[in-house]
Amino acid sequence: MQMRGKYTYVVWIQYLGFRYSGWQRQPGQKTIEGMIRKTLKYVRPGKTFKILGASRTDAKVSAFNMAFQLISEDDLKEELPDFLEELNENLPPDIRILKIHEARDGLNIIKDARKKEYVYFFSYGSGNHPFSAPFLVNFPGELDIDLMRETSLLFEGEHHFHNFTARLKEGKQVRRKVMHCRITENRELTANFFPEKHYKLLVRGDGFMRYQIRMMMGALVLAGRGKMEPAIIKKALQEGEKVSIPFIAPSSGLFLKNMELL
Repeated sequence: MQMRGKYTYVVWIQYLGFRYSGWQRQPGQKTIEGMIRKTLKYVRPGKTFKILGASRTDAKVSAFNMAFQLISEDDLKEELPDFLEELNENLPPDIRILKIHEARDGLNIIKDARKKEYVYFFSYGSGNHPFSAPFLVNFPGELDIDLMRETSLLFEGEHHFHNFTARLKEGKQVRRKVMHCRITENRELTANFFPEKHYKLLVRGDGFMRYQIRMMMGALVLAGRGKMEPAIIKKALQEGEKVSIPFIAPSSGLFLKNMELL
């Protein structure tokens, strides 16, 4: 399809973000977007294109299934399979294109990305094997997992998440709906060097603010350590209440699991 004389496509991608400074291109930093742009310039020299990401993951955050909008001067419809293969042949091994298809008319991937699902992998106690570092965060000491499970349910529903974000701008919509927020033992991502017991926090909602998932996880860790009462977390979700969440969970355990487009 054409959009203002251009052709636009949806590209689904997965990546391990551990060695990158996030999704968004930044001067002097290695980013996922920057690496994709570099690869596009190599496989299609002299061509112009534009990239719009459906989400801006932080440094070291990974993705199982994320999308970006590719706006190209060329009609790639007849060569999409070859284009996908060529991209994957030239991208680094920690970035992989899953599929490419034509975008629907009028798509704005930033506004039309919905039902995002994040998963945070973690363990506690003695430190993890070093090979676990890109996937699994270890929280030293003991955690009351049962209490954390119970407390995670407080996030479900519509709440004001103004205390669970950073650099909040005036007028920002902070009332968000979380459809699912649960802690379970992890059976989704496994390796023989992972500790015997490890867990995941799965969160599903229409949209999230900067650091929101990591601050939710941070609050749950504080609760699990006995340093924050669940009642304080409940209060932090109420309109107008000012509550400090003094711990942001490390980014390397966070994965964008899935998203849907309108």
